[in-house]
Amino acid sequence: MLVATYFTTFALMLKMYAIEILFWAGVFIVFYAYLGYGIILGLIVYFKRKLRVAKMTPQDFQPPVSFVVCAFNEAEWIEQKIANSLEIDYPKSQIQYIFVTDGSSDDTPKIIENYPFPAGINWILLHQPERQGKIAAFKRAIQQITTPFVVSTDANTLLNKESVQMMVRHFAEPNVGAVAGEKRIHMDVKADASSAGEGIYWKYESILKQWDAELWTVVGAAGELFAFRTEAYEHVPDDTIVEDFYMTMRIAQKGYRVMYEPQAFAVESSSASVKEELKRKIRIAAGGLQAFVRLAALLNPFKYGVLTFQYVSHRALRWTLAPLLLPIILVLNLFLLNQGKPLYTYIIVIQAIFYAAALIGYLLEQRQMKVKAFFIPYYFCMMNYAMFAGLFRLLRGNQSVLWERAKRSGESNNP
Repeated sequence: MLVATYFTTFALMLKMYAIEILFWAGVFIVFYAYLGYGIILGLIVYFKRKLRVAKMTPQDFQPPVSFVVCAFNEAEWIEQKIANSLEIDYPKSQIQYIFVTDGSSDDTPKIIENYPFPAGINWILLHQPERQGKIAAFKRAIQQITTPFVVSTDANTLLNKESVQMMVRHFAEPNVGAVAGEKRIHMDVKADASSAGEGIYWKYESILKQWDAELWTVVGAAGELFAFRTEAYEHVPDDTIVEDFYMTMRIAQKGYRVMYEPQAFAVESSSASVKEELKRKIRIAAGGLQAFVRLAALLNPFKYGVLTFQYVSHRALRWTLAPLLLPIILVLNLFLLNQGKPLYTYIIVIQAIFYAAALIGYLLEQRQMKVKAFFIPYYFCMMNYAMFAGLFRLLRGNQSVLWERAKRSGESNNP
């Protein structure tokens, strides 16, 4: 009887130790994925800057480039986009503008066709009524390109005048295969949870991308603005959901560096509402998980070294373990309360406060009340919910490759 009691007690102790180990492992992974990697990366870059001499990037490297804009039903934005593109401070004889409007059912192609382009501007319009998605549209643009470098930008973003020059100068280094521009979110003074949260998120992401590039390479560029070496490009599979990320990661996988240029930025309006932002995040989440499977080879540190470290730390953990562990940590914390240790009580209180703040943020958003203190926890929870929703959508095969326009703030309600 005593032996049975002893073994039962021992088994319970082992169970609690296992729960405790799993709990702290989960806490470490979540913290590392969202904040820890940034801290470690910042320290590495800090000491790297101290040990090396800064290298000047040439300012007069101005090779021929193709400027590609894929636009789907962007009649409300396209005229402003064209005007902004023509203001780019780059030799006009060295830049070719390519606009692709495949599948657009509004006046987007007509507006481009009738736009009063100045004499000497090299531009072409590609349009077909069939809608096959951005990848197919981009492939059609690539077939027209003879320049050694390509700049790609979204139709609903505005660029600074120096953007092309600032990105292209990096290609003077032969090991640079792509350059990511900076994405900036325009926020109104009275920002809601979607715009404020999105803006804060992209500011943090911009810092990480800057440091990633200084360590070795950016882990995927955003489609709002990026450039690449034409010879490094390869066609993206037609069913790819986040083609910009996958394209630039394949370039990095070939051994090229993907640099980051904060002086080249694309300004985009925030999503019109949390609902619109969530739609975008779910699509990106599904695409991220799809890319994780297709880029599985990058998980091999013996072959890819620093790239594997950056890819796992900055992307893979956020798309896989971190969202999964958040509810697990909460449940394990409840089990650990039975140990009577004050530490676990403090942690469960912190979690309760955080999720309560997220819930309050949601309720205030529903009532169109804007209290910025609740934006961060609400947006954080929304992003992680999007990972679960994206996974289920991907598994069910419900995520279309055709891009879904999320309504941005400032857009009219007209279709």
